[in-house]
Amino acid sequence: MRTWHTLIVPASNPYRDLPAVDDLADRVESRIPRSVLTDLARIAIDRARDAIGQGERPDVHADFEADVRAAERGGGVEVINATGTLLHTNLGRARWSEQAASDASRAASGYSNVEFDLETGERSRRGQYVTRLLRTLTGAEDALIVNNNASALLLALAATSAGKSVPVSRGELIEIGGSYRLPEVMEVSGAKLIEVGTTNRTRIGDYETAVQVHDCGSLLRVHPSNYRVDGFTETPKLSDLAALARVKALPLIHDIGSGLLDADTPWLHNPTPDWLRDEPAARQSLEEGSDIVTFSGDKLLGGPQAGIIVGTVDAVGTLRSHALTRALRVDGPVLAGLAATLEAYANRNVSSLPFWRQALADTSEIATRARAIAGQLDGTAREGASAIGAGSVPGMTIPTTLVALPNEDSLYQPLLAGNPPILCRREQGALLIDPRTVDPEDDMTIVDRIRQCR
Repeated sequence: MRTWHTLIVPASNPYRDLPAVDDLADRVESRIPRSVLTDLARIAIDRARDAIGQGERPDVHADFEADVRAAERGGGVEVINATGTLLHTNLGRARWSEQAASDASRAASGYSNVEFDLETGERSRRGQYVTRLLRTLTGAEDALIVNNNASALLLALAATSAGKSVPVSRGELIEIGGSYRLPEVMEVSGAKLIEVGTTNRTRIGDYETAVQVHDCGSLLRVHPSNYRVDGFTETPKLSDLAALARVKALPLIHDIGSGLLDADTPWLHNPTPDWLRDEPAARQSLEEGSDIVTFSGDKLLGGPQAGIIVGTVDAVGTLRSHALTRALRVDGPVLAGLAATLEAYANRNVSSLPFWRQALADTSEIATRARAIAGQLDGTAREGASAIGAGSVPGMTIPTTLVALPNEDSLYQPLLAGNPPILCRREQGALLIDPRTVDPEDDMTIVDRIRQCR
């Protein structure tokens, strides 16, 4: 009698199927350094082990490649901004002009006379040419550049008011993107915040009382650049604050935020746009008596990230001699990019600055482009509004024409995953494209990519 034996084949061990770290790292071509690739490979294998332990069957190779591509993109890639937000904080705010980028690149790739006077052969003050440009453009006596406007205000408060009180209207206790809160900046500076008035109404008498009661180091006016209080409101004139500051021998600090140099916009060939009508400007603030005016370089100015301080010789000199100044200063490439940006204003050539080129783009030309894009994608062209962004000119928009693709907001993520990524808007199930913030040569790129993603 024949005896039959059952052959038992052991089940495959999924852990043994996992690749070695180096073998996995070899499977993907990438610009990422080898040491980072092996770290990512090790993480992917560890994650796969955990998944197997949970009864899953992960594709470690696909997961690893996805991790590598995400890391590459996280290092910074060019993005097509189709949102219509000109100063998109998450996309780097203001794009540099070609001249600014070229000058900054030249300064970064070689030696430059950042703090050296070629005429005397001696050490010189950093940023002298930028200071000269700012004096011409704003009427300031002196200027100082730090790395952003939060730093500019921090320095101004630390240099003038550390250990002393600073009265601020309750309507100006701002918070902006990234959890920047004015009271916290004041605390770090060593100044003591004294809240005056109410959210909607503050009078000059509120400041006078604060100065009489407290040992103040300065007066501070802050422009609430990312919100607007309307209705039953009151705020003292800047000139009245300046008069009080003079009587009390205190510096008046005005944080105008967004960086409008001159309310008269002499660099434009047309009248000042309506969307700028309530925006404070550096020249007018100084003319009304401010001792220190601070603002950003990468908002309305349209240049590199920087904090710009303009004011009187004495006030700016006090800031320049403070210990924080060296910690907050900018380098040669930023100064070069900022100089090129300011030269565009001085030469009345702001069309070379991407922000102003987009902001002033002809609405009929935008409408023509929108209709052309919509026609190729079976979408519709409709009236809309472009936003300034970056907490600038709150509540104000610029008319535009949008491309609307109804019921296609599912394309949002696939467009971000492509090369280059395309960032659009979504609204009630529709995908929206605003040509105002798209370079015309990228119109067909958007069309082709949407066709591929459908």
